[in-house]
Amino acid sequence: MKIKNHEELEVFQQSYHAALEIFELTKSFPKAEQFSLTDQIRRSSRSVCANLSEAYRKRYYTKSFVSKILDAEGEAAETQVWIKFSKDFNYIENLKYEELMTDYNNILGKLVMMRKSPEKWSIDH
Repeated sequence: MKIKNHEELEVFQQSYHAALEIFELTKSFPKAEQFSLTDQIRRSSRSVCANLSEAYRKRYYTKSFVSKILDAEGEAAETQVWIKFSKDFNYIENLKYEELMTDYNNILGKLVMMRKSPEKWSIDH
């Protein structure tokens, strides 16, 4: 199957769904966290899919593609840190923590595979 746009990428769909889930979860975070943890985790989770969409559009240039994939990896890893803080502050339950960490480990795995094999995605000619 030929992928026509970034929204068809499985990793985009997974990261987008995870960002939506994080948004819903953070609605119950304390007001004191609104301008810190809540904003940070929402921003980083959304940035994963945003960077993926930009990487897809930059696939004409392998180095630009890899750079944006690296940015997406960094945002996914940052999101994991905020998820851990959320669990340790008892804002999310252990089961939800495990689910989200598994989701982001899967996302990171796919991003690493894309970065390691840019020729599969690149149209650099």
